[in-house]
Amino acid sequence: MARGHQKIQSQAKAAEKQAKMKKQQGHSANDQKKAAQKALVHVCAVCKSQMPDPKTYKQHFENKHPKNDMPEELKDV
Repeated sequence: MARGHQKIQSQAKAAEKQAKMKKQQGHSANDQKKAAQKALVHVCAVCKSQMPDPKTYKQHFENKHPKNDMPEELKDV
């Protein structure tokens, strides 16, 4: 078990190693959430749900809102 000066050195070395590992991991969870939110560009006109592409939006609309009229932007998809 380390004591005194050796203990301080060990703690500093471990903290440096942890910082290096964290930096190598890349993006934080907050950055990933922001990137995912940017990808959700299509918003359902009925329920305001967000989808990443028009094909998913059309499938959502057909399944969740079958009685409503299809929006013009989805008719050609």
